[in-house]
Amino acid sequence: MGRLIVISNRVSVPSAAGAAGAQGGLAVALNSALREHGGIWFGWSGQETAEFTGHLDMQRNEDITTATIDLEPQDIDEYYNGYANRTLWPLFHYRIDLTEYDRNFSEGYERVNERFAHSVFPLIEADDLVWVHDYHLLPLGSILRGKGVKNRIGLFLHTPWPPTRLLASLPFHERLVASMLEYDVIGFQTTEWLESFLHYVQKEMGLAVNLDNSIDYKGRRVIARAFPIGIDFAEFTQAAAGEEAQEACQRLKASVRGRKILIGVDRLDYSKGLGERFESFSRFLADHPDMAGRAVLLQIAPPSRGDVASYQQIREDLERKTGHINGAHADFDFVPIRYVNRGYPRSQLAGFYRAAEVGLVTPLRDGMNLVAKEYIAAQDPENPGVLILSQFAGAAIQLKEALLVNPHSVEHVAETIKRALDMPLDERKRRHQRLLASVRDEDVFHWLHQFVGALANDERGHDVAPANDAKTPEAGTGS
Repeated sequence: MGRLIVISNRVSVPSAAGAAGAQGGLAVALNSALREHGGIWFGWSGQETAEFTGHLDMQRNEDITTATIDLEPQDIDEYYNGYANRTLWPLFHYRIDLTEYDRNFSEGYERVNERFAHSVFPLIEADDLVWVHDYHLLPLGSILRGKGVKNRIGLFLHTPWPPTRLLASLPFHERLVASMLEYDVIGFQTTEWLESFLHYVQKEMGLAVNLDNSIDYKGRRVIARAFPIGIDFAEFTQAAAGEEAQEACQRLKASVRGRKILIGVDRLDYSKGLGERFESFSRFLADHPDMAGRAVLLQIAPPSRGDVASYQQIREDLERKTGHINGAHADFDFVPIRYVNRGYPRSQLAGFYRAAEVGLVTPLRDGMNLVAKEYIAAQDPENPGVLILSQFAGAAIQLKEALLVNPHSVEHVAETIKRALDMPLDERKRRHQRLLASVRDEDVFHWLHQFVGALANDERGHDVAPANDAKTPEAGTGS
């Protein structure tokens, strides 16, 4: 096996000062894979340029080589804010009411995928494995094939895949899916999303699906499988036991003065069901007046995609709901919802998770949801909290010992909050032990090795030996 070429919308660039510890679990895993196999992580820098030139900014830090390009403002508006986040994202999360169809968006999406292909093509060597990530770059494999790339190319989709009749509302949906069939391996988070994809290729494209879920297409066999992603369990549990996490845990506990803590940590997005979550907590307080003043919901929700109108609207709605609920249930020394629009380092989050009696993870639709797994990993095994998890999160398939809820039902979630807070210690410990085993055994490195193994045509899904003569371009070069 040659090197690994990772391609994603954005690139996590390790700093020479060692900031990699602040990265998310996916970045940690991909950086680990690149160290093991050699290779390059390519994507958009996040920066604008007046005119696209295709110039590559190559950097090498902590033995990781990254290559980034800048995009024009029109590219960002049409490709990223437009087709990716106003067309595909809502559609893939079953929000057809928010899905916008605009020819300029689709043209910008194809143009930027062409630009990605043009820029990364010279970096790909004959024996490299190419691994493309997520809905931003669905047609990239097909474009690379058109440039003559014969390497094995894989795609992993981090989001859900919608039912066939929803996807059929997308203009030129057949062309988009046909371009995806130029990959050698297509990975999904769960069997539900995999089955939706296979149903589409059967019903809309008339293709046969083999017993092993592979698809024969234009003389090639495409592997489609579920590869559920996990967290970096060892790193996160170590962070949870660290000084910064312990300090954060104690600070949060001291600030609530003996009250029960429920925690939610989500990017500010309509798919996360935050409005329904707030209403459920309000219903819990109304149904159980004895709990008034005795339970606090800490909701951490960093803003995202502020240039998209639907994201501006969700922020306004949540601020209004927070004020209404706090006004109804607060006292002079107590507010029931602490709503925070900022992010925190992972080590501090680990401490917050550990302090909380309940982890409230209730998205309306989610590809996986790693917050649920982080909450489990951060718990004290001798006195663990209870995870309340949406049945519509991909993680629900693995985390069956959580209290699964329908996030659309305010009553159901409110009743489950009461059940979680009343749960006896022996039941909490029993559930936690089983949840912890799942999170530990199916961590991000298990996911990584399974996917790369399939991509390297090692059907066992085991580790593949790294290349001994991997070559990487020197930092600072361009094209």
